[in-house]
Amino acid sequence: MHIAVVGAGLSGLTVVRQLQSQGHHVTVYEKSAGVSGRMSTRQTELGGFDHGAQYFTASSDRFKKEINDWKKLGWVAPWEEKLVSLDHGQSKPAGKSATRYVATPGMNALGKQLAHGLDVRKEQQIVGLEAHGNQWLLKVQADTVAIAASAGPFDAVLLAIPADQAAPLLGEFPAFAVEATKSIMLPCWTLMLGFQTSLELPYGGAWVNQSRLSWIARDNSKPLRRSGERWIAQASPAWSIEHLEEDPERAKEKLLKAFHEATGSWIQPIHAVVHRWRFAQSEHPLPFDFLWDVNRKVGVCGDWFAAGLEGGGRVENAFLSAVALAKTIG
Repeated sequence: MHIAVVGAGLSGLTVVRQLQSQGHHVTVYEKSAGVSGRMSTRQTELGGFDHGAQYFTASSDRFKKEINDWKKLGWVAPWEEKLVSLDHGQSKPAGKSATRYVATPGMNALGKQLAHGLDVRKEQQIVGLEAHGNQWLLKVQADTVAIAASAGPFDAVLLAIPADQAAPLLGEFPAFAVEATKSIMLPCWTLMLGFQTSLELPYGGAWVNQSRLSWIARDNSKPLRRSGERWIAQASPAWSIEHLEEDPERAKEKLLKAFHEATGSWIQPIHAVVHRWRFAQSEHPLPFDFLWDVNRKVGVCGDWFAAGLEGGGRVENAFLSAVALAKTIG
């Protein structure tokens, strides 16, 4: 079949690679200028900032096997830095967890590797699906074209995008649209900080309690990163919801103050930028692996499906959901 996949994050790229190995011809449409979705790295003159997903773990045998393959290829490495819990500036050891992995030399590097050799159409946003006999046409909006153009026809269409972005495209599949609206996607404000000197904090990352922040991490503590003191600070879901439409400069000031309070370090950064993720993580993952209409050949996958795991919003969810959908398509 000739299949269109919307979204070039980890779930989209995984489902494409699986489908191509099964003999299908696949075209990917991505609204952004690059691949990887929320596994993002922003490059600056100071080095890279992993301002989306911070790391990933594996609990399923299938994902553990995939990670082992990625490790052999040099695409990922364990992040073995000390992590703590911060409460009003006081640090406590964080509980033991499964091995944490990061892509190298930045989180977006994994997506770039997975996208190699694929037909990915970047900066093309899909704004509608239109039935064309037993096939589908896509309405494509690009900055270079004044009106939406058509692409296709395709034998099947798969959406590998956040639930809030998938729902408007599922007008001809009201049951699917209803399911998508159930999976509430929480926002996240992220602060990126660069410093001229080391803050000399005795940890590489921390969960922050009783704060506007929920997580901080020293990017250069991850393997194969460029040297230099670079920190990521991610706001709590509650604060991000309350301040979703905050002026970016005001959000930056408030989160920087929270960072100083959490770490006890008042050294001023030489670089400070914020990024707002409107759809960062699923609050209510759907209790399925994916959605798929076998007759009309439209499906949905992503990290907002439980895919057999407890909870959602993780890299592992995205991967398992994609693999399961591709296997079902055959």
